[in-house]
Amino acid sequence: MRSVNDLRSSQSTLSAAPSIPNSKSQTSIASSHSHTSQKSTLSIKSKDSDAPLTREEIIAAYLEKAKWYTSVCLGTTAILSVFAFLFLIPFVVDPAISALTLDFQSEPVTCVVSEHIYFEGITNCTWSSCREGCTNAQTRCHQLTVNYTKILYKDWVKNPIDLELVDWDVADTRFLINTEGCGYPPFVNCTNFAKEYGHNNVGTKTFPCYYSRAEQQKVVARFNVSETIKHLILSIIIPNVLFAISIGVLSYWYCPCSKNCSRKPRVYAEFPSAKENKLLVNSSDNENSDDEDEY
Repeated sequence: MRSVNDLRSSQSTLSAAPSIPNSKSQTSIASSHSHTSQKSTLSIKSKDSDAPLTREEIIAAYLEKAKWYTSVCLGTTAILSVFAFLFLIPFVVDPAISALTLDFQSEPVTCVVSEHIYFEGITNCTWSSCREGCTNAQTRCHQLTVNYTKILYKDWVKNPIDLELVDWDVADTRFLINTEGCGYPPFVNCTNFAKEYGHNNVGTKTFPCYYSRAEQQKVVARFNVSETIKHLILSIIIPNVLFAISIGVLSYWYCPCSKNCSRKPRVYAEFPSAKENKLLVNSSDNENSDDEDEY
């Protein structure tokens, strides 16, 4: 009997022994499935990361680049407009305002050069009828003085009068090329100016000139009211408008009003909420009931 039982136990152990490797194989298969699933998920993620950009994303990227370049241009324009305005103040704005303040005659009158002197040296050139450059020191200068009559030049051309018989309104006054008495080539050439009005033309040739109504001792060869006003307006408006537009666009882009405008208005008197109203009503009812019980 023992031998039979031993045989049965040995058979049972032998039949149970192969189950161990089967479980190992199942775990290995499961692990391989998990690895493959992880690989598949990784591959899907990599495919998603390498996916091409959509049309909206491409447009947004181009708009961001355009906004950046536009911001750089606007910032540069704002800075240059400030420097341009500061540069135009002494060369255009101030002379134009002073010319309008002096109130020069709009129509030219008749002038004749009474004297022409050429000097060299800073000490001798205390003033000059023409200067090439409004800031540099003058070492050579042409000093011209004129006599003028208030007879309009167009009337003088029609009916000329002998220069010796003319009763000049102002005599021997300084003659300037323009209201500032200076300028820059090619608009101002002092050599040509001296040849045109001085030298052999002293006391013999009449020409149109403009005198100041406010200071009658000031006489100039070139003046135009419309051009003076136009230059004054343009020199003020153009730099300031460019600066305002540039700063306005940059402020709208980078300092939007939505941050400040979306703030709720300050509440000076806060009203109780619905729950607080209920609590207040219940507390008042309880107080009233307690008072009735006391009575």
